[in-house]
Amino acid sequence: MEDLSNYRRSYEKGELTEQNLPEDPISLFKKWFHEVEDFGAVAEVNAMTVSTIGKDGFPKARVVLLKQFTYEGFIFYTNYNSEKGKAIEANPNVCLSFFWHELERQVIIKGIAEKVSENISDGYFESRPEGSRLGAIVSPQSEVIPSRDYLENKLHDLENAYKGKEIPRPKNWGGFIVKPVEVEFWQGRPNRLHDRIRYKLQDDFSWLTDRLAP
Repeated sequence: MEDLSNYRRSYEKGELTEQNLPEDPISLFKKWFHEVEDFGAVAEVNAMTVSTIGKDGFPKARVVLLKQFTYEGFIFYTNYNSEKGKAIEANPNVCLSFFWHELERQVIIKGIAEKVSENISDGYFESRPEGSRLGAIVSPQSEVIPSRDYLENKLHDLENAYKGKEIPRPKNWGGFIVKPVEVEFWQGRPNRLHDRIRYKLQDDFSWLTDRLAP
């Protein structure tokens, strides 16, 4: 057995109080996101964990990249035929989480996922590097494949087929927007008495805030 009980640290880099809280969680998320970005020590500030309930009944979490966020929700892109795409189609209740350990912060978002419009998916797909666009066509995401060479050979064939041509977005590839119903902000504090502020969406679309025990 490997004992990890001595892996400890004291969290002392910030605080989260009720004073000057914005009325909505997106405003606070934006503030935190840019503070982490400005801190400069995080390689991918937009890396987040997406958790879904699979068709087998098990939860599954994986890291993807947040590509846009608005006051309506949080947008990421994927293959709709992938394991997470099928899970979302069957059960759109998902959870997103960000952990920025450099500033001892975490954000957990419960929300409802739905596909973005095709023109939004088209616009983002066209902005991607050529290799990424071809990769979206090449990969039958989450399916069993015979080898790495299988992918490399398919990519090589597509590079030749689309040389000098427009690369169309596959219809099974596009964005999801997660519309939040609950957002929790966690700020590490000394003695494990962490700050936890939760926003919950109300029936009139206003946000109720609570402090949770750490």
